[in-house]
Amino acid sequence: MKKKILIADDSPTIRKFVSFSLKALGYEVIAACDGMEAVELLPTSEIDLIITDLNMPNMDGFELIKTVRGNDKDIPIIILSSLKGSEEVDRGLSSGANSYMVKPFDPKRIQYEVAKYIN
Repeated sequence: MKKKILIADDSPTIRKFVSFSLKALGYEVIAACDGMEAVELLPTSEIDLIITDLNMPNMDGFELIKTVRGNDKDIPIIILSSLKGSEEVDRGLSSGANSYMVKPFDPKRIQYEVAKYIN
């Protein structure tokens, strides 16, 4: 069975680029345009990993991580954000994310990060 990855990002270009990179390795990818949509998708799918942006409308990535972790979800979470300051990285990791990547990103790096957690 294919591993499922949920991508939460308000940029359609990023969602498509990340999806393409991961589908090439055989993963199933589900996309959400913000944290709220991602939370709504979680109960309907067996998600193996979440990739989230931090700056999104309706529900940002920090709130998404908090919600996922508050529901006792042990799903690996990778932050993929344009925020690269040490304060954001520290806050992201301390909120429960497993990894933090900065945009723009190398597709090989995101494939490597995903494989660390679900292969």
